[in-house]
Amino acid sequence: MIPKYDFGEQVRVIRTLRDDGTYPGKQRGDLLVLRGRTGYVVDVGTFLQDQIIYRVHFVDDGVQVGCREEELIPLDAPWVESRFEFRQQVCASRDLAVNGEVLVARGDQGQVLRVLRELGSEVSYQVRFPGRTLQVREQALEAWSA
Repeated sequence: MIPKYDFGEQVRVIRTLRDDGTYPGKQRGDLLVLRGRTGYVVDVGTFLQDQIIYRVHFVDDGVQVGCREEELIPLDAPWVESRFEFRQQVCASRDLAVNGEVLVARGDQGQVLRVLRELGSEVSYQVRFPGRTLQVREQALEAWSA
């Protein structure tokens, strides 16, 4: 395993980081760092001998957090802000159809499985609706409010 990032390199976290139960003084689920924040790599290690873990110092937030490689991008990589994030509950803001067949009705609830920023300047999501998973553009979704 060859680390992608090196000591002192500035990186951006692409998903909101929450305590998994291992951060001192925090409770499981507590917010640590918001997606889009930047920090500096201060250490590189491994977890279970098959994952590279970077200890990143988020100076503006005053925390150091262990991040997996897939949670980070280089500071100079394009960054597109998104309205929703992984595991967030959303609903369709319009009927969603494929070849004229409505698969998801307006108002149907789903959960974001993945944020797709790498498809260009527009953000899309993989959303799990009851019985199916669809790739959906951001403007076709709304935040779910119970």
